[in-house]
Amino acid sequence: MTTDTSTLFLTDADVRAAFDWAAASKALEQAYALPANEALYPPRAMARGDGVWLRTLSGVSGDGAVMGAKMIAASPRAGIASYLIPLFDQASAALIALLDGNSVTGFRTAATTALAADRLARPGAIHLAVIGSGFEAKNHVRALAALRPIAGVRVFSPNPDSRARFIADLADLGLPMAGASGAQEAVEGADVVLCAARSRDETPTFHGAWLRPGMTVLSVGSTLPEQIEVDAQTIARADLIVADMVDEVAHDTGDMIAAARVGDNFAPRLVALDAVIGGRHPGRSSPDQIVLYKSVGAALQDLTVAAMCVERARRLGLGTILPVTIAPVRKGK
Repeated sequence: MTTDTSTLFLTDADVRAAFDWAAASKALEQAYALPANEALYPPRAMARGDGVWLRTLSGVSGDGAVMGAKMIAASPRAGIASYLIPLFDQASAALIALLDGNSVTGFRTAATTALAADRLARPGAIHLAVIGSGFEAKNHVRALAALRPIAGVRVFSPNPDSRARFIADLADLGLPMAGASGAQEAVEGADVVLCAARSRDETPTFHGAWLRPGMTVLSVGSTLPEQIEVDAQTIARADLIVADMVDEVAHDTGDMIAAARVGDNFAPRLVALDAVIGGRHPGRSSPDQIVLYKSVGAALQDLTVAAMCVERARRLGLGTILPVTIAPVRKGK
């Protein structure tokens, strides 16, 4: 990645200043096109204590550039969490960078979803429905706008003030935007639906009865067994289901668990995002297909976006060079 042996530290503000939506999706496209396996990106690990936990997502990039991890230290009872991403050079094992990973998490999810949507949605300008009005929903609209023309956005959130704030915060995009008084109303006339809201009682926020031929549904809000975002009918009606992490989506998300419980054998319709990006699966094969994309997040996404931010930060003069670093130790064979 670099011949510089110093370690660059990026604060969350540095990460946000270095980040670029189009560059992130391009880097992710290149990363997903490379062959990947569990040896490069093993399952995430979780250490649990008394009211605290530490989650680690580790990986080695397939292009031979970097390896690293995202570590999340959380104290749910205190309502706090810290995110750390160390990046090492594969050739030298040198510690290239340390990043505050807070914003990386949101950026990588939206940039990956936008890449998936660009490949899976029908060609042309998108008529976008958004269920949810928070941080993730806003990021996803920005990410999608960087890759595709958007003909209009209609957003639903239970709180009218939240809908108005969503529209105001995205006004700089110059897109036609309107609020809707219900989720079904927001979906009417849309060809791409973004589901990015947690249901308060874990009942679905999107229903399969609202699907129309050619729709692409992007589900990013269900990542745990107790979370349900789309109902079983949505999964049953999907001609193609694309997942960033196939096993986790199939076995660890509440909506897929619920679909399996009612007898839906969705496995033949479930494919990996890297297969679509890498050309090993055609993705959408007809304009009338209903396509569902489900995301739980992956180390590949974290490390790819973090590495992109480090490269841009060095070019832009952002971040702090640490006065000391961790020196690689030569080991005997």
